[in-house]
Amino acid sequence: MTVEAVMDITSQALFLIIKVSLPVLLVSLCVGLAVSIFQTVTSIQEQTLTFVPKIICVFLSLILFGNWMMTAMVEFMVTLWSNFGLYTGS
Repeated sequence: MTVEAVMDITSQALFLIIKVSLPVLLVSLCVGLAVSIFQTVTSIQEQTLTFVPKIICVFLSLILFGNWMMTAMVEFMVTLWSNFGLYTGS
């Protein structure tokens, strides 16, 4: 197995991690921003107020995007394992 093949697999894996985690992170970011704006406007400075909406929205986004996320990860693993003979040289 060459260094280029290892680097290619690594870059594909890192891109997959970014692609799969991006929807959940964006939802968390947007909800956190909305709650922060709400706290600023209403002068409510409760630290725990941000956690409950974020947890609920992240859970809902996992339900919504979970099938797509799992499909992308399974496709990557199937491709990786189906090319296993190429990597070992057999």
